[in-house]
Amino acid sequence: MHTDVHQHLWPPGFVALLRSRAAPPRLDGWTLHLPGEPPYAVDPADHDAAARTRLARADGLDRALVSLSSPLGIEYLPPAEAAPLLAAFHDGALELPAPFGVWASACLSGAEPDTAALRGALARGCVGLQLPATALLDAAGWARCAPLLDVVAEQDKPLFVHPGAAPPTDTPAPTAGTAPTPSWWPALVPYVQQLHASWFAFRAFGRPRHPELRVCFAALAGLAPLHGERLVARGGGRDRGRVDCRVFYETSSYGTRAVDALVRAVGIDVVVSGSDHPYARPVARHHSPREAPLAASLDPALPGLGSDAAVHALRHTNPARLLGPTNGARP
Repeated sequence: MHTDVHQHLWPPGFVALLRSRAAPPRLDGWTLHLPGEPPYAVDPADHDAAARTRLARADGLDRALVSLSSPLGIEYLPPAEAAPLLAAFHDGALELPAPFGVWASACLSGAEPDTAALRGALARGCVGLQLPATALLDAAGWARCAPLLDVVAEQDKPLFVHPGAAPPTDTPAPTAGTAPTPSWWPALVPYVQQLHASWFAFRAFGRPRHPELRVCFAALAGLAPLHGERLVARGGGRDRGRVDCRVFYETSSYGTRAVDALVRAVGIDVVVSGSDHPYARPVARHHSPREAPLAASLDPALPGLGSDAAVHALRHTNPARLLGPTNGARP
């Protein structure tokens, strides 16, 4: 079962609602407007279900899990605004053909998290829950989301932690003598900071409350596990060598050096293949077409990491352990 745990695909009904909005997040034609990022020209082909299905098959995928784009900030819109967007995403994504599966999302702006809506999404076939890292940065965040996490834990489903919305930076016209914020800034600074913080917050506050929960952090958790030595030096415990076998790390946007470094820190058994397609596209290198997308991030010069066994672990064995026995492939 070749699995990509991290893709994005916007169904037509969801796109229509984004275009109907007067304030961000909104689409103007195919130009996306967000508060913390420059306008982004969306390629319509990236959200063409038929084209994406053909591409997933060409990539040799048996399962590609799509999720709401958390940087849009939809989870934090007022419930009256968030509910129709979440419904349109879930409805459209669950109607996608194989090999697509769906991560559920939840509104986080109400007085309490909507556990009933989450139960409904999981009952309809969502593989687990995605939450933005911005919701899980500290003890208060993990406590507020605990009712949602109790639902996924009792149903033996996983949690996927994805970067959330970037904070506003500068205005479109910077003051004289200053340079505008580069277009890559949100993905390299706030996104990574969010993942880094949420990983440490999970270790300190989430795991004690949810001892059996399976969690997957996007983008190698911002490389947070590489700070184990500093954690020990600053009084964070003496168990730097202990690996939490229920915490997984997906590979999107990273390549040989980062993946190798993380494997050395946590082992290969908790690393899973994710592409963040269409926002990141690995380039095929040396393996067969079926294995090429993942092999782009695995250098055969690294002992063991570029092997067929490593590719099999990241695309087959490890995703199956993350998703669990209740998340079989859709027909």
